[in-house]
Amino acid sequence: MIKAFHHIFFLKKPKDYDKGPIPIYLRLTVAGKRAEISIKRKVDPTKWISDAGRMKGSTEIVKKFNAYLILLESKLYDTHYTLIRENEIITAEALKNKYTGATDRQRMLIPIFQKHNDEVSALVPKEFSAGTLERYKTSLSHTVEFMKWKYKMIDIDIRNINNEFITNYDFFLRSVRHCSNNTAVKYIKNFKKIIRICIANGWVEKDPFICYKARLKAVERVFLCEEELQAVMQKEFTIARLNQVKDIFMFSCLTGLAYSDVKKINRKNIITGIDGKKWLFIMRTKTGNFSSIPLLPTALEILGKYEEHSVCKSQNKLLPVLSNQKTNSYLKEIADICGIQKQLTFHTARHTFATTVTLNNDVPIESVSKMLGHKTIHATQHYARLSDKKLSRDMQILYSKYENKSEPGNQNMGKE
Repeated sequence: MIKAFHHIFFLKKPKDYDKGPIPIYLRLTVAGKRAEISIKRKVDPTKWISDAGRMKGSTEIVKKFNAYLILLESKLYDTHYTLIRENEIITAEALKNKYTGATDRQRMLIPIFQKHNDEVSALVPKEFSAGTLERYKTSLSHTVEFMKWKYKMIDIDIRNINNEFITNYDFFLRSVRHCSNNTAVKYIKNFKKIIRICIANGWVEKDPFICYKARLKAVERVFLCEEELQAVMQKEFTIARLNQVKDIFMFSCLTGLAYSDVKKINRKNIITGIDGKKWLFIMRTKTGNFSSIPLLPTALEILGKYEEHSVCKSQNKLLPVLSNQKTNSYLKEIADICGIQKQLTFHTARHTFATTVTLNNDVPIESVSKMLGHKTIHATQHYARLSDKKLSRDMQILYSKYENKSEPGNQNMGKE
């Protein structure tokens, strides 16, 4: 969109002005924002016409001076035309810089993005998790790849990022990178944070996301039903690594802990609760929220099994957790052996705890939320799902009530 500009020559009195000639300035206005330029000339205020922005009089000197002002105006119009021709973003400051020959400082996207990532890295694990940092690194990598793919360049002035850039980036993530809707939206959300930083610092005037609309789609969470949970729990493998991964996965199914939390727990996290039994207290790695979880007997048995494990003793850990990649790889083997037709990952355990272990066994969702370390019930609802068995059990009371009403002799109950 081509932005028009307005201009006027005016007198600007110095702060310590007493009397005498006053400097003349040229004021530029674009979209309500101003910039001022000194033309390095002064004039007696009694000989100045403010409304016209010209000297008063008809002498040869006055005519030449006013002709000079007209020449400056002509140069200003030429500058505006140049900005339009070069497809530059037109602002009062940009027009001023182009007019005076001053180079408006370029701020490039990638250094800003990298600085943000460096700051996140410095705050791991105090305020950010390693996973969050990794996602921002991946987002930066995708951004560079996108610019090479679409614009044949590796960086861009942030002032040139517009809605077209955003929509093209979205298309790139979905088509070239084959991202699902939710993954694409999350990468765009990471990118949007960088743009918000630029806007907050006044480096970008208009939010390029103003017309961009994208929403996360509801995802059906994978969890193990009671039969599948028992199948895995009771299975003994001949391969030691599978038994180890199974035990740690089961511990998560019985506590709701995420991978990063299971990996870091130690003896200090186990305390005696108000009921005299063992509880697990931990600050969640991802959110910094506290979780307080009563430990079920099977969970305690799993901890006892690994008390003397070399890794646990040397690292002061409760469980010998393998890398996330290896753990998820072995869980696929476990699912195949147990005949489970679901994509089993470690995070499946957290959903299983929320659904099969707690909610479907009549544990109130408020209690489930506290054990999961959620701030709101809304967050817990994304994890917990009522099973058909639980729904059927809850409806039995209603069935019985209506069955009694339909029996002969009960239809007139309550009538005079």
